[in-house]
Amino acid sequence: MAAKKVCEALTFSKSLIEEVQRWGCMKQTGVSLRYMMEFGSDPSDKNLLISAQFLHKELPIRIARRALELQTLPYGLSQKPAVLKVRDWYLDSFRDLRSFPEIKDTNDEKEFTQMIKAIKVRHNNVVPMMALGVQQLKKGMEQKIVYKDLDEIHQFLDRFYMSRIGIRMLIGQHVELHNPNPPPHCVGYIHTKMSPLEVAQNASEDARAICLREYGSAPDVNIYGDPHFTFPYVPTHLHLMVFELVKNSLRAVQERFVDSDKVTPPVRIIVADGLEDVTIKVSDEGGGIPRSGLPKIFTYLYSTARNPLDEECDLGIANAVTMAGYGYGLPISRLYARYFGGDLQIISMEGYGTDAYLHLSRLGDSQEPLP
Repeated sequence: MAAKKVCEALTFSKSLIEEVQRWGCMKQTGVSLRYMMEFGSDPSDKNLLISAQFLHKELPIRIARRALELQTLPYGLSQKPAVLKVRDWYLDSFRDLRSFPEIKDTNDEKEFTQMIKAIKVRHNNVVPMMALGVQQLKKGMEQKIVYKDLDEIHQFLDRFYMSRIGIRMLIGQHVELHNPNPPPHCVGYIHTKMSPLEVAQNASEDARAICLREYGSAPDVNIYGDPHFTFPYVPTHLHLMVFELVKNSLRAVQERFVDSDKVTPPVRIIVADGLEDVTIKVSDEGGGIPRSGLPKIFTYLYSTARNPLDEECDLGIANAVTMAGYGYGLPISRLYARYFGGDLQIISMEGYGTDAYLHLSRLGDSQEPLP
């Protein structure tokens, strides 16, 4: 059986890998938030056809680039079982896209949409699976390998996850444009009148629910800002980022005050709307992070928390969210912010608390970063 598997993998590769190499050298085409919004505001059959034809050419280029990188990782990471599995997902998706015939009419477009929907589902667990691969690597490594030696892996993961955000945004946007009853002010994934205050409120409630479940209590979250202010953005992206920041703050405060008689201080969120940026600040009094630890908070190789896909675990529970996560929340949130031209910065006062500044570009003009 194993020999058959290897044989399959080899036939899977030769001609396919040559094609992957060819496509991996082609130029990617970035799209801006504004363009997605303007193009998607008229989801006519003609526009959906144009969109599908674009994706039919663009997705294989992006997927091929990642598949090639997955084969050339340092320290033997490419050979780890979890990474091989991810590589296979990328090769399968590349093959699906390349074997799909030219898209000529609405029927072709509908079929293509079903196919890319399936590709998106196939890749659902890429992040925890890659985290598992890194864990498998760390287990086999000597302790004396310093984190800066793993810089190359960190940079690869930044490129890899940034590209994944783009691929999922393009597929999700195209699929969502088929929704016959879109919610008001929504163009695919983009909400043209999104209230950052409202998203921050929902994300905070979700984070508090998890904190309550894990600790039995949760600090309050106070939110300040103009409740009427709206701007175009992707609510799911913002929710993910604010949720992550608030969850970290709640955990820090909760653990600092767990045995204290003092009143637990609230976590504060301030939403400011500037001309260029919308900035969301999440402030806590959770004791802060030592300055020596700050560079580590954005690495993928730092967390001691258990991966939801750890070897002994059943893959089915990958959706369970824990307070600690598996150390990918901050670096991935920063990528989501940067994807549409924003950023995430963390400023800490050891002995007091931490301020996270989430900058979102209000203009929506910047092109996708294309690693």
